[in-house]
Amino acid sequence: MSVPVRALRRRSGKVGEELITLAHGSGGKAMRDLIDDIFVGTFDNPLLSQLEDQARLNLDGLLGHGSRLALTTDSYVVTPLFFPGGDIGKLAVAGTVNDLAVGGATALYLTCGMIIEEGFPLAALRRVATSMKATADAAGVSIVTGDTKVVQRGSADKLFINTAGVGVIPAHVDIRAERARAGDVIIVNGFIGDHGAAIVDARGELALESSVQSDCQPLNGLIAAMLKVCPDIHCMRDATRGGVATVLNEFAVASNCCIRMDESALPIRDEVRGICEILGLDPLYLANEGKLIAVVAAEGADALLEAMRAHPAGHNAQVIGEVRQEPAGMVVMATRFGGDRLIDMLVGDQLPRIC
Repeated sequence: MSVPVRALRRRSGKVGEELITLAHGSGGKAMRDLIDDIFVGTFDNPLLSQLEDQARLNLDGLLGHGSRLALTTDSYVVTPLFFPGGDIGKLAVAGTVNDLAVGGATALYLTCGMIIEEGFPLAALRRVATSMKATADAAGVSIVTGDTKVVQRGSADKLFINTAGVGVIPAHVDIRAERARAGDVIIVNGFIGDHGAAIVDARGELALESSVQSDCQPLNGLIAAMLKVCPDIHCMRDATRGGVATVLNEFAVASNCCIRMDESALPIRDEVRGICEILGLDPLYLANEGKLIAVVAAEGADALLEAMRAHPAGHNAQVIGEVRQEPAGMVVMATRFGGDRLIDMLVGDQLPRIC
């Protein structure tokens, strides 16, 4: 009896090995079993399960969310892969969702590209995929297509992930780095530097005893609540690699204005301050994976803060500064000691492989 090709493709079973081998990237049956078992079985949605070379998205469904398509992509090379508060899978989904959301887009679909080193444990790969699925569900997005590559032992460090995202921006939303104006206020949604400090602690190189966890989380729910009470947010970005200081410098340059921060208003945990003091790091430049910086007109700030603090991802939201006209293109911080400190762009890399 002949068997339809499509049925044959669905016969793949569970992966029996404990470690990734080069056969899992060969394009043959072992690779099909890996994809079916780990990715299709875990991500579990009708667009992915068609196993076409592309995800086919209904345009009518996209247009129902707004008038402009938003695309983004990012690659994740964090070490260690599992850390307090998250893992590389959670990071890969939350990071790309946030890149869409800070532009005002409704995040809808993600892709997933895996580069796996030969010898990587299957159990760890399954754990990462499960974390990606849980984070995608929490963010309300689907992982609809992907790619898997296996490279020889020593050619990569365990596991790298690339995710790309598709979202739609509503017609009335116009969030851009060049829209900051004198009189606007600067708001952050909570404690800064948690992710960078958690990664330092997880590496275990300094025998630190710290309870700080990464802030890795999707921010699209918080941003939806913010746009509901303040549709005209002028600027917004998530403060990932390069930290709060880098984002504020990008706003100051793009808008040709001065951003003035108040050091006493910055929310920083004692544990993060302690790690920074020991290592000579500046928390303003530490990476975050669940923090955003928003620039809004002063008259809308109180309502926005109230809405942010009512959301779990914005419970500790604070005003940390204001926008002024001069000196244009610069970020200045009023210090606790009464002076001013120029906050420049990050030079070099405080911590490699952070996200």
